[in-house]
Amino acid sequence: MRNDHLRWTGIGCAVLGAVLTALVVVQWRPLLAYDERVARDLHVHAVTHPGVTHLMQVLSDWVWDPWTMRALAAVACVLLWWRGDRGRALRVALVTLAASALQQGLKALVGRERPVWPDPVDSAQYAAYPSGHAMTATVVCGLLLWLLPRPARGRVPVPCAVAAWAVAVVSVLGVGFTRVYLGVHWPSDVLAGWLLGVALVALATSVPVRERGCDPVER
Repeated sequence: MRNDHLRWTGIGCAVLGAVLTALVVVQWRPLLAYDERVARDLHVHAVTHPGVTHLMQVLSDWVWDPWTMRALAAVACVLLWWRGDRGRALRVALVTLAASALQQGLKALVGRERPVWPDPVDSAQYAAYPSGHAMTATVVCGLLLWLLPRPARGRVPVPCAVAAWAVAVVSVLGVGFTRVYLGVHWPSDVLAGWLLGVALVALATSVPVRERGCDPVER
């Protein structure tokens, strides 16, 4: 039952991501107007609040940077492999690599320009859509949460699990906000990163884990 919910969640997010991508490609005016309005308002705040902007740069470029997230995924893979849990180690590695390939492929296909400001507070390379920061954080945080032990039915989650979920949610939402605040992404770039990241994780984790010599195990 849980795997069915994950599968449908993944399909739903993938469909929404496809619709959003189509709207960006055809340059749907209401979406572009919303993107421009939000990006402009946040940029004005970033220019006039250098202290906040510096904090956002630290969070975006170091704490929640895609390479930081990939390093966390790599550590998880090594620990899982060392414990003999090679099925989940391979899944984490493959999904992380697939996310990187998907985001780069979409960037090349869509070719959306990043916001351009007369007084930029930050810069970024490559095309804008989708946000690699948002998508990578969503995928890695989602996979790490998937690795957490599930509490027994009817039992309250342990504080560590609650803290992990809180950190993951703050990281995913926070990195998306920093990218728009720093003026290097449109809001829809970030939304696409979230949707596609959730779709990848949900679909990948909806397949039961196969233990060596055992029947598939639901997580």
